[in-house]
Amino acid sequence: MKNRAKTFVAVLALLTLVPAYGQGRGGMGMGGAPRGPELSGAMAKLFGNNPSFTATMEMQMSGMPQGQGITMLTKMAFDNGNSRVELDMSQLKGPQMNPEMASHMKSMGMEKIVTITLKDKNAKYLIYPGLKGYVEMPNRDPEVSKPESDFKVEMTELGKETVEGHPCVKNKATVTDKEGKKYESLVWNATDMKNFPIKIETTDQGHTSTILFKDVTFSKSDAALFQPPADFKKYDDQTSLMMEAMKGMQHGMGGMPGGQ
Repeated sequence: MKNRAKTFVAVLALLTLVPAYGQGRGGMGMGGAPRGPELSGAMAKLFGNNPSFTATMEMQMSGMPQGQGITMLTKMAFDNGNSRVELDMSQLKGPQMNPEMASHMKSMGMEKIVTITLKDKNAKYLIYPGLKGYVEMPNRDPEVSKPESDFKVEMTELGKETVEGHPCVKNKATVTDKEGKKYESLVWNATDMKNFPIKIETTDQGHTSTILFKDVTFSKSDAALFQPPADFKKYDDQTSLMMEAMKGMQHGMGGMPGGQ
């Protein structure tokens, strides 16, 4: 029971950590560890004339506490400022994840997480399909509501490389906002994909975030992808949703606690 409790606490910590890392501003935020792409503000400038696309996104984060790193594989859909990221926690690679933890997350119905960010509503949905539940929260990133015109980007060519079989120009990208704050990153723009930034690398306070896009298609996504399912239960906050998951785990229900 003691080990079970310790594992449960570790699961909750990981569930809190990963969405924060997976839905930030691509490591270009002010302070803290680098986070994954929320394609707005400074980050949006790196995507140029690619307003809609879908892709598999691999994100690696190094320089974490105690030398630990995380690798996440997600599915992403982006359409004119709105984004959807699907993460299967059982596919997470790093010292934080082990078979026992993966099993417990599945029994809680929380191994899969979908995060939807809506630019116009300045809102975010955190959805757990295994629980058939979701939480709506305000997007506290001040950059989300800013128009792209508030940012200017300067590209400095550093060379040419091949990434994922695509010929790329490696650039140093410097994005400057209206207040004069600069955001720097390395970007590999695929010349055979409308200069899509197939790889983005950012370092912030010793933490490095590398994002690699695979299987990119420039198709417009169904609008329904950017809304929570109508038959899912809406919770007041993430704590309430996690407590529902804990009930299922404590009673040994397995499968989809709270969603059946």
